Amino acid sequence: MGLSSCKHLRFFGCHLNSMACKCVALFVIALVFRAAMLPTFSGFGEVVQNSFGVINKGSLSLDSELQMQKNKFLEVPQIVWGLNNQKIAFARACLTARMMKRTLLMPSLSASLFYKEIDLLQPISFDKVFQFERFNSLCNGFVRLGRYSDLSNRTQVFELQKGSGRKWTIERDLDQLREFSKEPYDGYEVIRILGKNPFLWHDHWPVKDYAKVFDCLVLVEEISKEADKVVSKIREMGRKVGSKAVFSLNASNSESPSSLPMPYIAVHMRIEKDWMIHCKKLEQRFNISQICSSKEEIIGRVGNIAGLKTPMIVYLAVADSLLEDNSILNGWKEGLLPFEKKKLGVMGIYNKYPYLFQSAIDYEVCLRANVFVGNSFSTFSSLIALERTLKMIKMGITTSCGKDATWPSYAYNILGELNGPQGWMTNMSDLSLHAISYGTKDVSC
Repeated sequence: MGLSSCKHLRFFGCHLNSMACKCVALFVIALVFRAAMLPTFSGFGEVVQNSFGVINKGSLSLDSELQMQKNKFLEVPQIVWGLNNQKIAFARACLTARMMKRTLLMPSLSASLFYKEIDLLQPISFDKVFQFERFNSLCNGFVRLGRYSDLSNRTQVFELQKGSGRKWTIERDLDQLREFSKEPYDGYEVIRILGKNPFLWHDHWPVKDYAKVFDCLVLVEEISKEADKVVSKIREMGRKVGSKAVFSLNASNSESPSSLPMPYIAVHMRIEKDWMIHCKKLEQRFNISQICSSKEEIIGRVGNIAGLKTPMIVYLAVADSLLEDNSILNGWKEGLLPFEKKKLGVMGIYNKYPYLFQSAIDYEVCLRANVFVGNSFSTFSSLIALERTLKMIKMGITTSCGKDATWPSYAYNILGELNGPQGWMTNMSDLSLHAISYGTKDVSC
């Protein structure tokens, strides 16, 4: 209906032929048009489907959520422990900030191992290890990182003591986060959490939420290039020994074997003294015997991986400085050619960096391997298996087992078929990251 045909209608008691009423009518029409034509992101409990599954968006619109994140911040303590515990702690801090509808102020990581080099423990900025802008770009609309320079009023800070101890349950922790997401606390520009390392906080988020954060972590170019050098060296060794092996994942590839990158296996060989002490305690605590693996058991099970053609380079990712067994290169099945950093000739690459960088390089080398074999109770191995599972999901692959496997991972601490390691694919439907950090239920074909 046009304005000319409704001159004599009344709108809130006034004729539409008056200028004021015409303006009101135009405004109402514009609102109706906007509601009918534009997509809405609001609505209580809206569900959005993405590559990580179904995510509940909550009652806030995407735009308003981002606006709130940009001017409200969460500050967390320095993140410590090993690289992958630090990644979990970082993700947990991000998801805490998301729940509180805040931007996470870029935290400090730790360049050295907390429990081994206390006197050398030095904070290192997140953006010295991972790309800051790239993270925000990939995680746009999910979580967000901010810099301290973004703050407008550094005095408007509320200090929140994070609970701890046996009486501090998951429910109490969740209630605290909900309480401090509302008035009057949401009025503070910064909420600074005081307490233990975020890795030790209670977990309230499903695996797919952690996976989304991990997927946004991209190494800075300096570390990535060092990983390139190590991978190139491994593949070069493969060419030197004349390996023409192509794992079954390349069987359907139309390219000739000579045009493909030389394949290699990466084995996260946890046999260091500190790990053996730790895993024995875990076995006693959980009353199971599927955590510790001897050198002989690892070597034997890797040699029994079905469909593995030889000769094949085997890269041993091991903490060389903590290793007391110098015979890890001995006893491998014929055709499996083991290399560690020293034999590979890459110790110089690792030695010029602190622990955090060394671990990040090794992680990337294992992540890129044609086949990965690790320990399902190791955080390092678990996160690599998770990221390799993500790669498969994005390719539409639902299994990591069988002759057509792509990005296959195995857990050598669990006996699989033909006395080999158990096939490993992370269960993205788990409701807690605990299952992939200290468990075996997500390890299956």
